[in-house]
Amino acid sequence: MSVKAFELVPAVERELLMGDKARINIECIECCGKHLYVGTNDCFIHHFLLEEHATTKGMLSYTVQKLLFKYLGLKKPVEALKAASALERIIVLCDATISVVDMITLEPVPSGGAKIKGVAAFCVNENPVNGDPFCVEIGVISARRRTVQIYMVYEDRVQLVKEVNTPEQPCAVSLDGYFLCLALSTQYIILNYSTGAAQDLFPYDSEERKPIVKRIGREEFLLAAPGGLGMFANAEGISQRAPVNWSESVMGAAVCFPYVVALDEGFVTVHSMLDQQLKQTLSFRDGHILQDFEGKVVLASTKAVYVLVPLPLERQIQDLLAGHRVEEALTLTEGARRNIPKDKFQILHKRILQQAGFIQFGQLQFLEAKEHFRTGQLDVRELISLYPLLLPASSSFTRCHPPLHEFADLNHLVQGDQEKVQRCKRFLITYLGEVRSTEGANGCREDVDTALLKLYAEQDHESLLDLLASPNACLLADSAPWLEKHHKYFALGLLYHYNGQDSAALQLWVRVVNGELQDSTRSDLYEYIVDFLSFCSNTDLVWKHADWALRRDQTIGVQIFTKRPVGQDQVKEQKDQVNPDDVITYLGKHSQALLLYLEHLVLGRRIQKEKLHTHLAVQYTDRVLSLLSQSPTADQQVSVARDKLQLLLRESSLYRVQLLLGKIQECDQLFLERATLHGKLEEHDKALHILVHQLKDFPAAEAYCVWGSASRDPAYQQRLFHLLLAVYLDRDLPSSTGTGELEMAAVDLLNRHGEVFDAVRVLDMLPVGWSLQLLRPFLGRALRGSMHACRTSQVALGLARSENLQLQHDRLKQRRSPVLVSEKKGCVLCHNTFSEPDCVCLPGGVPVHTHCAAQRVVRDSPTRRQLANSNNHT
Repeated sequence: MSVKAFELVPAVERELLMGDKARINIECIECCGKHLYVGTNDCFIHHFLLEEHATTKGMLSYTVQKLLFKYLGLKKPVEALKAASALERIIVLCDATISVVDMITLEPVPSGGAKIKGVAAFCVNENPVNGDPFCVEIGVISARRRTVQIYMVYEDRVQLVKEVNTPEQPCAVSLDGYFLCLALSTQYIILNYSTGAAQDLFPYDSEERKPIVKRIGREEFLLAAPGGLGMFANAEGISQRAPVNWSESVMGAAVCFPYVVALDEGFVTVHSMLDQQLKQTLSFRDGHILQDFEGKVVLASTKAVYVLVPLPLERQIQDLLAGHRVEEALTLTEGARRNIPKDKFQILHKRILQQAGFIQFGQLQFLEAKEHFRTGQLDVRELISLYPLLLPASSSFTRCHPPLHEFADLNHLVQGDQEKVQRCKRFLITYLGEVRSTEGANGCREDVDTALLKLYAEQDHESLLDLLASPNACLLADSAPWLEKHHKYFALGLLYHYNGQDSAALQLWVRVVNGELQDSTRSDLYEYIVDFLSFCSNTDLVWKHADWALRRDQTIGVQIFTKRPVGQDQVKEQKDQVNPDDVITYLGKHSQALLLYLEHLVLGRRIQKEKLHTHLAVQYTDRVLSLLSQSPTADQQVSVARDKLQLLLRESSLYRVQLLLGKIQECDQLFLERATLHGKLEEHDKALHILVHQLKDFPAAEAYCVWGSASRDPAYQQRLFHLLLAVYLDRDLPSSTGTGELEMAAVDLLNRHGEVFDAVRVLDMLPVGWSLQLLRPFLGRALRGSMHACRTSQVALGLARSENLQLQHDRLKQRRSPVLVSEKKGCVLCHNTFSEPDCVCLPGGVPVHTHCAAQRVVRDSPTRRQLANSNNHT
């Protein structure tokens, strides 16, 4: 867990400080900028000037110049020194007395009021509450009383402003704002000298160890706690940081963020405030003073002064990364945020994250590596470049300098372990798939997509086709050889298509279907080509490959045309459409495909053109005749073909009937079709004669009547059924059907469709000898129908009479009073004046012209009626 955070650099050597005087010891030190002040046990203050300079190895060293030394004349050790730079004064504690001397000359201040006597210890408030910049606030521990006094030190005087009593005699003090952190004889407390509020912290024994009270930040203190712990406490008495574990014999502590430096009898230890771990240990004998001054940590033995020079944080972080201590490096980087300008920190932080990502990538910790890459906004090409041949040859990318990692390439990283190679490639596939649609791929989309395509092809990954079927930036020049190498011809065709080279794509796919190239990506590649051609906007390519597709399979190949939009006259200029007439001509040599295409136009798209309907009907007829001429006859195929023909003949009214009738006239097996065609010609008697006497299919004859009268008025339907009944009852026509059979068909017809017939005409047509019992259902239905019609007409007549009566009533009401008409009075409907006395009176007595009333429907009753002319109203 160690890291080199500081170097111990000599500042003031023994010879420069005391020469050959062996009994002189250092008692205290103070540093202000380049000025170093040393207090000794012989009552001298020594003033040195420290000049920093860098060595050839880049390390700091100090050149020391002794400027002055001053004897205070008290023959007592100088116990403490504090600089007040704003006043150009040094506050000195010697012989339990605080005095003030000049910072430059070290001469005492002339005024006799600048002394405080009976002092055990003091501290300077680095967060003063007094707004005067030329005043220093200090906290003083009285040697005689259990009090802490607050003084204001001016250039020439000292003023007591507050005295605070304590429960025990204080041993050490630190001051921040209104808060006093005190080490009493048995415990630490925090005291607000403004309000008097006190907060006990934790106990300790001042006789066993020296107390340490160190201000480390705004309202935060570092304390030496029992058990060898360095405890942090804020003004509320709460510890917001975990304690550091230093030794039991610590005699001094300092803070140089993010480190806590502690001095004991033989060592200087460095702990991190971020993770509380021991980071460095320096051997240092006879040390007894450790203090920090504005970020500079100064260390003193009894004879010499040293400076702990912190190494640059970036160097410390790089050392941690070099030792693969990623988490420590990241923790230290985060901790350095407060001490580094924002822009510089962001650059440093991103680079550290990227380096950490590569370290964890090298350890195959892919989840952690991915997170660091994304957070650090890694140029994804840095990662791709580790994989040989994945970056396009045209890529202008060069690796970052200084490098982010120590690997030459993936082979160097895995040392020939193929299982690790595959794991690394799977990780890159996942990472590139996630990053390609984010800002991380901006500016390098071609490199990312091309690398991803190569990995997909090499790994036989299922997402290869998804990549090529969606918007992508794969470079054709780099990708095509790679796909050919791995026999991904279907994918290569998709890439050609995406780059507008449909001809190359189709040629490649045709070779695969023909077996010239091997690619098992799609077993239905032929169907895919047909589908592709059906949506291809280049009609030249369609015509070029249609013949190949039709020769392979007419049923599937014709979909090239059936799935395309049909070209109309007004959109002939559109290149992606083909003219149906051109297709029909082209399909002439492919009979099955032609039939399917005609079905598509007529039955699917419902195109209403005589030429197409006739062509399809002829094709159906030829097909039926061809099947009937075969020996033996395929009954099932004939049945299916006749069903199609019969459906078209019934449903369509656009084909040329006479042409079809001539083709099947001589075929004795197509009577039903002939009957349908006669029906189209309104030759119903011929049609029914065929159905009844030649086919002997009575249900078909009835169905014919229903079909023939569909969408016609009831009179037409009645005529057809009477015609069929007449055919049944006609005894003059020769028929091979027995008379009894026809009579029973007639009876069944009447009983099933009695409501259609005119009962009176039917009774006139029936033979005299028929039994009424046979016709009971028909007669009963006819009688009920006649009675219903009679009663309905009576109801209608009653309603008409009621309406007429109401009209007569209204007319009588109007006659009771005169209606005045003059040449000056106008009609309310046409606004013209009356030229003659004839008029019609509207409800309410309003006269209008007779011709105006005839053109208007007036609602003056529950039923609508037209106003009649009334010559009686004058």
